[in-house]
Amino acid sequence: MALRAAFEKWSLDAPLVGAVIVLALFGVAMIYSAGQLEVPSSVTYGIWKKQLVWLLLALMAFTVVARVPVRWFEWAAWPAYGLALVLLGLTVVMGSGQGTAQGVRSWLSFAGLQFQPSEFAKLATILALARLLSARQDLPATLRELIAPALIVGLPLGLVILQPDLGTALVFVAILFAGLYWAGAPIGMLALLASPGAGLILSFDARVFAAYIVLLVGFVYLYRYRLYLIETVAVILANLAAGTVAEPLWNSLEPYQRARLLVFLDPGADPKGAGWHLIQSQVAIGSGGLLGKGFTLGTQKRYAFLPEQHTDFIFSVVGEELGFLGTLITVLAFAFILRRLVRMAELAPEPFAGLVLFGIFGAWFAHVLINVGMTIGFLPITGLPLTFLSYGGSFLLMSFMALAISVRVATGD
Repeated sequence: MALRAAFEKWSLDAPLVGAVIVLALFGVAMIYSAGQLEVPSSVTYGIWKKQLVWLLLALMAFTVVARVPVRWFEWAAWPAYGLALVLLGLTVVMGSGQGTAQGVRSWLSFAGLQFQPSEFAKLATILALARLLSARQDLPATLRELIAPALIVGLPLGLVILQPDLGTALVFVAILFAGLYWAGAPIGMLALLASPGAGLILSFDARVFAAYIVLLVGFVYLYRYRLYLIETVAVILANLAAGTVAEPLWNSLEPYQRARLLVFLDPGADPKGAGWHLIQSQVAIGSGGLLGKGFTLGTQKRYAFLPEQHTDFIFSVVGEELGFLGTLITVLAFAFILRRLVRMAELAPEPFAGLVLFGIFGAWFAHVLINVGMTIGFLPITGLPLTFLSYGGSFLLMSFMALAISVRVATGD
């Protein structure tokens, strides 16, 4: 009877769920528009129907998961995390690509269906990180106390990089820092944790890197009261190591990945090759003007100049056909959803719930920031879809699973 009563409790944050459903339906409409081409393509023709089916399945999954007792999510955190690592490992060994994802093995096939284990791994990692951090009695105060959380996220992150899927890897980084921030880790400590990444980027010029190391040493000196000697040495050595491996790491990237980073700095360097995606996306968004060319009437899209317009560049379709007003409303809708998650985290009845909510916030924020940023040329192209809008069954399903967990843990029951 107790189990039945638990499942009969319906958890529903109407503003959040309503906004997500409207955004998902809008995504189906834009995917339909993406398939309206002058010369029909087998890739995009009719895919809006598949997305609609996936949306119905996602709503069914949401209905079930939103009634699961909160304690079940805590109990399932570590088993789900272990399963995610196994699936990611299998993906590295025997995974396949999809669409035009050059050299990326991010999909597994089962019973004729393809799914992306990294989407499940994001959610499993959020739960495991929340379980680990919520069990602590004190706030993280030293770098040594950040090692365990970093390993929890680092394992799936490393497996995703091996696929290699750099865009998804950045989402795992966002999950880590969102969780540590909400757990109370000092901002300065998080900056030191992130410093090797900055060192890796700034090592492109020896003088810039030398200046960065000097500033880092000064920051560590000012921050020394929070650090042990071994931690101070570790931070400096990690940054020096990042600068040392920068060139070998660059050489290890796939040619198309290096090209994407180079054309981010200068799209005109290869306008008909690696720079094509960014140039056509900017043309599409810019040509939309204030009100756009009209639903299904975008010329960059209709003549297939805009690549991956149903997945990674769906925001460009919005910009071309609905103009600045359409993109503004879309961004504001995402802002409302993300702000709602933060508000729910602030009111969460226990630490585990707050950490889960803010972890999901971190993942969704990363998707929106990176996807929108790459379509307008603010960030390099990484091939990351836009939450609830881009075509993708497993992506949509796991996004609604995350939504269900969000509204459920917020109740504390």
